[in-house]
Amino acid sequence: MSARNGSTVRRRQLARALRELRAAAGLTVETAAPRLDWSSSKLSRIENAQQLVDVHGVRSMLDLYDVGGDRWTELITLTREAREKGWWRAYGMDDNGYIPLETEATLVRDFTLGYVPGLLQTPDYARALFQAALIRRTEAVLENEIEVRMIRQRRLTADEHPLELLAIVDESVLHRPVGGPEVMRAQLARLVEAAELDRVTFQVLPIGTGAHPAMSAVFTVLSFGDLGEPDLAYVEHPMGAVQMAKEADVARATLVSDRLWSLALSPADSVALVCRVAEQM
Repeated sequence: MSARNGSTVRRRQLARALRELRAAAGLTVETAAPRLDWSSSKLSRIENAQQLVDVHGVRSMLDLYDVGGDRWTELITLTREAREKGWWRAYGMDDNGYIPLETEATLVRDFTLGYVPGLLQTPDYARALFQAALIRRTEAVLENEIEVRMIRQRRLTADEHPLELLAIVDESVLHRPVGGPEVMRAQLARLVEAAELDRVTFQVLPIGTGAHPAMSAVFTVLSFGDLGEPDLAYVEHPMGAVQMAKEADVARATLVSDRLWSLALSPADSVALVCRVAEQM
C-alpha cells in the first residue's frame, strides 16, 4: 500500500502553492490565464483544486511565474503525486470521501455518538454496521469496505507515516450489542487492546454527563502535520457527510472536541468501564 498519494489533500496543497506563486509574481487570474493559453475559469478551477493539472501545465505555470531550483523540482514532484491513484481505488472507492483525507492526516480527533470509530472496529463489528445501513451492497463490495477499514487501522502501529488517534465514544456505544453479544464482547476487548497503543487515546463520555455540545453530530477533526495544510472538520449525518474547511467552522469543531475531552472519563477510567461492561455482557 502506498502511504501518501493521490489524495484530495495533495491536490489542495498543489493548488494553494500555485495560487500563491501567481500572486507573488504580481499576476491576476485574468492576466495569467491568456499567457498560459487557458481560460480564466480553467486556471481558477486548478487553483481551487477543482481540476487536476498535468506536469506540462505546471511547468508552463512555473516558467511564467519565474520559479526554479528546488521549488521547481518540489512542485513537479507534488504534481505527479497528486495525479497518482490512491490505494483505496483498488477497492472501488473514489477520491471524494473521507479516506483520502485521513490517509494524509497525522492526527485524527474522532467523536462518535452511536458506534465505535472505524479505526478501532473489529471486522465483525464493521460488517454488522454496514449490513444495518440502508445501502445495498454486494458481498464483494461489503468485503472490500471491511478490508479498507482494516487497512486504515495499520497506521496506528506503522513505523512509516504513523497516525495518532484521539477517540471519544458516548457510553451508550458500549452497551449497544452491534452484531450480537459475541461480536460486541470481541469489540470491547479490541477497545481495551487499542487503548494500550502509544498512538491511541481512548475515552468514554459517561451518560451521567447529561447535555453536552455534540449531542446532535458525529464529527472528526483532521490535522496534517508537516504538509502545511490547515485542519479540516468532517461531519457525518444520516444522509451523507460534509467537509468543513473554513477557519471559523474548524475552530468551532476544535472547541467542541476540546470540551468533550474535558467532560470524558480519563483513559484509564474509560478502559475500566469497558471492562466492566464486557464482564456484564
